[in-house]
Amino acid sequence: MNLSSNGLPIPFTPELFGPLRPSARLLSRGNPGALRERLHADGYLYLPGLLDRAEVLRLRGQYFSLFPPDLLASSTGPVDGVFSGRVPAGVPEYGVAGHPAYAFVRSAPFAHFVSNPVLSDLACQLLDGKAEMLPRRILRHFHRGTRRASRAHVDHDYMDEGSPRVVTFWIPVGDCPPQTGSLVYLEGSHRLPPEEYAPLRDVTDRPGDRRQICHDLELTARTLGRRWLYADFRAGDVMVHVPRVIHASLDTTTDAMRLSVDARFVRSDDTPDPRWLRPWSADDGA
Repeated sequence: MNLSSNGLPIPFTPELFGPLRPSARLLSRGNPGALRERLHADGYLYLPGLLDRAEVLRLRGQYFSLFPPDLLASSTGPVDGVFSGRVPAGVPEYGVAGHPAYAFVRSAPFAHFVSNPVLSDLACQLLDGKAEMLPRRILRHFHRGTRRASRAHVDHDYMDEGSPRVVTFWIPVGDCPPQTGSLVYLEGSHRLPPEEYAPLRDVTDRPGDRRQICHDLELTARTLGRRWLYADFRAGDVMVHVPRVIHASLDTTTDAMRLSVDARFVRSDDTPDPRWLRPWSADDGA
């Protein structure tokens, strides 16, 4: 595979990449303690087929139907989400007021999707108590040619004004192999002290934002001596991760566009980060 992130190539070699470990069998055994143990051991849970595939694809179609038709390749439909190669004129900057993503995260179909009890029940098990989803739920949409992806980071640096007992659910809304821009996780990185990766923050394409660790994923892996873990995600799969695990995304290079949801849960008896108590907007600075 020819992979890159933020326009920088990263060789797909056994030295730099390895497979994510699935945990769906642990979930089927009904043992919350085993799930929590795996989550804290690996820093993530990879749960293939957790959600109904048809429901996930329905959400994909509802979102892409909000755009002018020329966003989509001819003879394809909104569920396919195949990029035509042209961004329609008049569509505002991604995720701000007036862009379909801004309206969609405030819509009834989106609220229905994220309120799936499968997600909230799992969050309660993982947090060992009653859990609530934070209102700031993010919709990510990437298409080929943007050369834009999530830089290596840990969630804690973006939500450090509240309880650290948070779990993130990343939900690909459509099939999402690495070439489509999936998330990748740096193996065992949740056990690294922050000072070990602090020097990487000086290698950045965003000097004004010290929350990111590095935009160069090959350099990050080689410096820390760890592999990026990946999967060929399919609609219905869910990733759960802890706030201290380093993760990033790859560039979208396929005709199929990447669409995904980030939802975060905190225990009901904890204090959440106040920046996450209002709906997401791409320009909200959080």
